[in-house]
Amino acid sequence: MTPEQLLAAARELITRPDAAIAGVWPRTAALLARQALEEAVDSRWASGPETGPMRQAAMHSQLICLPAYLDSALAHQVAYTWAALSNACHYHPYELAPTSGELTAWISDVATLTSCIQQSA
Repeated sequence: MTPEQLLAAARELITRPDAAIAGVWPRTAALLARQALEEAVDSRWASGPETGPMRQAAMHSQLICLPAYLDSALAHQVAYTWAALSNACHYHPYELAPTSGELTAWISDVATLTSCIQQSA
C-alpha cells in the first residue's frame, strides 16, 4: 500500500464508529500512520543512488540523517511523530490509547511529509 492509502485507512478508522473495533482502533490507526511514515521515508531514500544504502539502516538512524535531506523543522517533527506513533502502537495496561485528536495531528504530520517528499522528487 502507498503512504496515501495507509493514511486514508487510518483516517477511516478514526471517523468510523464501529462496535466491532472498539478498543483497538486507536492503536491500529497509529500502526497504519507509522507504516505510512516509514514508507514515505523509504521512498525518499530510494529516490537517489547516493541515499539508497540508507534503506538498510534502522529507522532511528534514518530519522537522524533526515534533516540533511529535508527541511530541518519538518525532519525533527517527523522524528517526534514517529516516536509518538511507535509508543502508541504498543499496548501498556497502565496507559491510555491515543485520542482521535492526537491521531489526527500525527496523520497530518505524516501527510505533510509525504507531500514534501513527492514534491522534491
